[in-house]
Amino acid sequence: MGQAGLNMSRRIRRTPFTDRVEAHGVRGFSVVNHMLLPKAFEADVEDDYLHLRQHVQIWDVSVQRQVQIIGPDAARLVQIMTPRDLRGAETGQCLYVPLIDQNAGMLNDPVLLKLAEDRFWLSIADSDILLWARGLAIGMGLDVVVDEPDVSPLAIQGPKAQALMTQLFGDGIAALGHFRFGIFDVLGTRQLIARSGYSKQGGYEIYLQDSALGSALWDLIWDAGTAYNIRPGCPNLIERIEGGLMSYGNEFTRENNPLECGFGPLCHLGDAIDYIGKTALRELAATGPQRMLRGIKFGDGPSPPCGEPFPVTTGPASSSGGQSSAGRDEIVGQITSGIYSPRLGCNVGMSMIEKTHWEFGTRLFVHTPDGKTHNGTVEPFPF
Repeated sequence: MGQAGLNMSRRIRRTPFTDRVEAHGVRGFSVVNHMLLPKAFEADVEDDYLHLRQHVQIWDVSVQRQVQIIGPDAARLVQIMTPRDLRGAETGQCLYVPLIDQNAGMLNDPVLLKLAEDRFWLSIADSDILLWARGLAIGMGLDVVVDEPDVSPLAIQGPKAQALMTQLFGDGIAALGHFRFGIFDVLGTRQLIARSGYSKQGGYEIYLQDSALGSALWDLIWDAGTAYNIRPGCPNLIERIEGGLMSYGNEFTRENNPLECGFGPLCHLGDAIDYIGKTALRELAATGPQRMLRGIKFGDGPSPPCGEPFPVTTGPASSSGGQSSAGRDEIVGQITSGIYSPRLGCNVGMSMIEKTHWEFGTRLFVHTPDGKTHNGTVEPFPF
């Protein structure tokens, strides 16, 4: 574990698949929701990207922890947490939902799974929604139980995912609609499988409801996947940025509101439903967002890793201090995720851009930590 750069302890939880991930040569981990997320295997990020676009990969994404809300007031609690109107949600449906606080600040952007009228899962990004949901339930005196069940998602992603999963679990897999889930026979148990995943290449997520089956499930998929050129993988940075898939804590935080993130169409501003942050969100909608998440193409050669945000300015002068000595080259954004795209032959990035410069095609300048200044343009997602 020395190569991972992490001092392991019980505070950083292993997953049901960590043993298999290590056996397949994982080269590093990140920590999301206090749990290990594989970040790299033997292939470099470009090779991994090309493989993902052509074949199939198996990802340990157990870090997508589930906040389970169950009980007579479950639907009420879920609705009070999000501005998305959930009245039409159907059992078997997955919905992308922004969660906001009293100031309309983004708390998380989970996938909501409706298992029954009185049972929901929030498949969360990296923030402690379990405690938020419990606090709301207690404070409002709701008749619900909020907990983290033994559920560990395993993703099968790539254009060959459907063929592999259909071979293993039957024709019902191919019949699943996008962002729908069903219950399937897996290793003699009944397991939830959703047509979803953190890539734009298509695929599925198995929400394994028994940690003891982790190694057996991995081996089942791996053995069948050899015929499809399967590889171990993880969310690929190039593919994620090209597809416009945001990452909580990178592209947006509690300092951002859903309108800035492009979630406006998911926000109900009328009187039919109530939710925390509604007054604040209505006020923001009345004035309109002052910045918006945008894509940026920049440079003609690979940029350094984006460990710290890259300033985006209106002119080529030094970006330090917010503007040049002449007062003309203002910072209008910062790239929070960026990398070279071999398909596009340039770097691609994601940045909140000020309203004055967010129109597509606007020319800007990106400053990287190697001291270089790159020509850039504002682009829509996906690239």
